[in-house]
Amino acid sequence: MEDEKKNLSEQLEQVADDEQVEQETTKKEKKNKYKEKIESLEKEVAQLKDKLLRNAAELENFKKRMTLEKINDRKFASKNLVHDILEPLDQLNMIINMETDEPILKNFLYGFKMLNSKFYEVLTNDGLKEIDALNKQFDPKYHYAIEKESIEDKPNGINLKVIQKGYLYKEQLLRPAMVKVNEWSDENGENK
Repeated sequence: MEDEKKNLSEQLEQVADDEQVEQETTKKEKKNKYKEKIESLEKEVAQLKDKLLRNAAELENFKKRMTLEKINDRKFASKNLVHDILEPLDQLNMIINMETDEPILKNFLYGFKMLNSKFYEVLTNDGLKEIDALNKQFDPKYHYAIEKESIEDKPNGINLKVIQKGYLYKEQLLRPAMVKVNEWSDENGENK
């Protein structure tokens, strides 16, 4: 019986040891699972923080863009109107520069000159600026060549004549100047 008691007590100890080892391994497994879960959650939090920062920056950039667009919309609100007014003013300018000997017509032309200069003064105060093109180097950003001529004693690419004035409106091109350009080639002695 004593052997049986000893055997039984050894078995009980073995079972207790097995249970203790089993509990320790399940604790370790649980710990590992929790660590993995924590790590995955930390990665997810980091990704979400990054996404949040990117969205906040994108929103800030969008706000700045919209503010700039509003400012430009207000700044250039009358651009189309000024463009549309230029053609009748050019025609009026041609009329007032017409030569006449009749005193009555001269008086009318004088009055129209005053009106014309007042129109240009108002537009200039609003931001209209004439493009200086005569005897300047041809610049395709501001000039539109509609004729060319070959004059050897003038530099190549110089605007010889302004056919229609060009204008800038608040530093934006409103209408390019239409010009006659000097184009001469020394290589072949004729037009390019």
